[in-house]
Amino acid sequence: MDLKLKDRVVLIAGSTRGIGKATACAFLAEGCRVVITGRDEDSLAQAKQELTERFDPQHGMACAGDLTQLSVIRPTLAEIDQRWGQLDCLVANIGTGRGTPGWNLTEEDWQTLFEANLWGTVRLVTAAMSKMIVRQQGSIVLVSSIVGLESTPAPLPYSAAKAALLNMGKNLARQAGPFQVRVNCVAPGNVLFPGGSWERHLAARKTEVEQYIATEVPLRRFGRPEEIADAIVFLCSERAAFITGACIVADGGQTRSI
Repeated sequence: MDLKLKDRVVLIAGSTRGIGKATACAFLAEGCRVVITGRDEDSLAQAKQELTERFDPQHGMACAGDLTQLSVIRPTLAEIDQRWGQLDCLVANIGTGRGTPGWNLTEEDWQTLFEANLWGTVRLVTAAMSKMIVRQQGSIVLVSSIVGLESTPAPLPYSAAKAALLNMGKNLARQAGPFQVRVNCVAPGNVLFPGGSWERHLAARKTEVEQYIATEVPLRRFGRPEEIADAIVFLCSERAAFITGACIVADGGQTRSI
């Protein structure tokens, strides 16, 4: 299927591994011009090298730094404008679920995970959307999580921040729609990849984790980053031109809510 994405310019926050890296590969395979980002320069250089070996080097760009901070966001967007003249798609793949479990949390516990999972995305989306609205064209995908949809054992601040992202996406879609800018969300379930949290959990308590997946996920397996990436790329494509304010849940059937 031709997704009509050739030469579109895509910025992917958090793209040196896992879902972000798989998303970069998927966009490059569609002929897009892709900007990958990461805070660790060594990991970013390695990811760039891998993508350069597989795809046209002229279609890739790497920007180092923390893309949750305006001091990095603004020069990154300026560099994209200088090289390619526009930004068509933004994938906000930002966040971490590492936090303190339980209910007796400090204000710092909440602030830390809200900063990592909500405020960084707010800054990035606000900066990118302002450019898209001027052009009256663009697509934004927020990577949330199923923890934002229903009760899970995840840390409370992480779950609340991901739920806020879902609500933010829904409301932004209504505000940006008149300017032909679409905003959607993807809510992944348990995705396994090298260096990810589930790899660490498996190493620490393999039997318990495998039992959890077999019991809670009807498909009885982990998701693959490529499966989430395909949903993200679809939402940014012309095939999804009438889809905005939506959330695609990709969790193997784990969530029970409608």
